Amino acid sequence: MDKLPTLSELVSLKGKLAIVTGATAGIGKGIAMCLAEAGADLILLSRTKEDLDATAEELSKYKVKIQTFAVDLAEKEQIEAFWNNIPDQLPNILVNNAGIYPFKDFLEVDEKLYKQVMDVNLNSAYWMCFYFIKRLREAKEPGNIVNIGSIEAVLPLKEGLIHYGIAKAGVVALTRGLARDYGDDKIRVNAILPGGVKTRGTDMGLDDIFKLNLGLLKEGYNFYQRLPLGRLGQPDDIAKMVLVMASDLSGYMTGAVVPVDGGFTSN
Repeated sequence: MDKLPTLSELVSLKGKLAIVTGATAGIGKGIAMCLAEAGADLILLSRTKEDLDATAEELSKYKVKIQTFAVDLAEKEQIEAFWNNIPDQLPNILVNNAGIYPFKDFLEVDEKLYKQVMDVNLNSAYWMCFYFIKRLREAKEPGNIVNIGSIEAVLPLKEGLIHYGIAKAGVVALTRGLARDYGDDKIRVNAILPGGVKTRGTDMGLDDIFKLNLGLLKEGYNFYQRLPLGRLGQPDDIAKMVLVMASDLSGYMTGAVVPVDGGFTSN
């Protein structure tokens, strides 16, 4: 009888190469740190070279190989160019984390903003998955995709985010469709739906609350009332679930859409 792998072997990503988009701040940076600590070599994507360099320097303590690429993920041509720049590498893991969430009333969203939100939040994940799966199938190798969605995809949380929620609902559909179509190729695809997570972006919203914006005070109060765990999440809370999905701990898991939201959607 074959010896079963140990827990430490199941969680280890040593020898794996992981791509993380939107990797220089917030949830993306937390994911990069967690995967590096588990032993994965990393390819980090973000728009700004300076932020990528700073993140790579911070991650250097983990003694893994780190490559950085400045890519505007709203541009399909730049995504294609990125894949053309790594022709001899075969990534094992793809984490589609990049996202923007500009608050705007539904009736004030113009075509330019709508397109930008779709391009960054949904279309970038679509094309990153496209090239990732294409490369894995050509090499006949297994792989693993983790898409970062949002609870906005299933339960609208805040006014002014309809465009964002639509894009993230598309990420859920993309996840489930790819899981069905490419399971035979041993490509697993799962999604995480973060709830309220304390990042630079949410801190800006908290600043508005502290300026006594009464509408936001009410929203903030209602939000906390629905949180069984009674706190905002941290990037590391999401990153640890990414590690589970990216590792062999979840070897029989695909097409799953898992809220990591402090219990918000269950209450």
